[in-house]
Amino acid sequence: MRKLPPLRALQIFEAAARHAHFSRAATELCITQSAVSHQVRLLEAYFGERLFSREGRQLCLTSKGNVLYHELERIFNELNDLSMQITGDSNDQLRLAVYSSFAIKWLIPRLSDFHRLHPQIKIRLDMITDDPLMSDSTADMFITGQSGQPGYVHRMLHQERLIPVISPALLIADDSAHSILRQYALLTVDEGPMGFDWERWLNVNNISMPATQQQHVFSHVLLAIEAAIAGQGIALASDFMVERDISKGALVALDLPAMLTGFEFNFSCKERRLKEPAIAAFVQWLTKK
Repeated sequence: MRKLPPLRALQIFEAAARHAHFSRAATELCITQSAVSHQVRLLEAYFGERLFSREGRQLCLTSKGNVLYHELERIFNELNDLSMQITGDSNDQLRLAVYSSFAIKWLIPRLSDFHRLHPQIKIRLDMITDDPLMSDSTADMFITGQSGQPGYVHRMLHQERLIPVISPALLIADDSAHSILRQYALLTVDEGPMGFDWERWLNVNNISMPATQQQHVFSHVLLAIEAAIAGQGIALASDFMVERDISKGALVALDLPAMLTGFEFNFSCKERRLKEPAIAAFVQWLTKK
């Protein structure tokens, strides 16, 4: 006979660990916060180990609690898969965590094609600015800069290649690209630890600019692209992100060197889920694009 811990307590612990919050777990499970606390204490008494600790107001997993949570996540996911296999149901609603720039400038303009081919599959887009924790509790699929996570498959979609772009309204006939570069403000993106994009581009290409050259600084590349479309200066943008703006005539790529940043946009999902019909359909569609 198997000696199992209290199963209801395991379910409640998993929700509390996933949310890192007792009251949010209680809301999800439609029980009271005190019931969550009681079940967690019951589980801790069963194992004889503390599963949570508090650091100020932050609820944190202990080392034993962390091991238990990750194993429960795997077991519950496998139970979910088994349930769908037995009942014949399929998960046709997928959550995709994706960088906002990739979503807005590349994915969303093409997503209607996927919906046309697979009208039964619903995609929920969760836009992110930083790399998230890769977990089924976060999303089913990811488009980020991450790779190498155990248990995940990663497929490289694009290598970031920055090109200088400008509104065609600012172009003057017969002016060279280098001359244009010195005439207008540089729409600079502050990329945090990587520094300013134009500063890196100028250093890589050994180009010096006048001390009087104007620069307008933005916190996100989407803002710099929109400013370039509005005729406020010259932006550096990933070539695949502005290909539609260029084809529509909203932007022109200047005849200046591109810069490979070394950054890659990767698609990721759990390896065990790659054969799920909805995920397999999305991966097949995405890789053809």
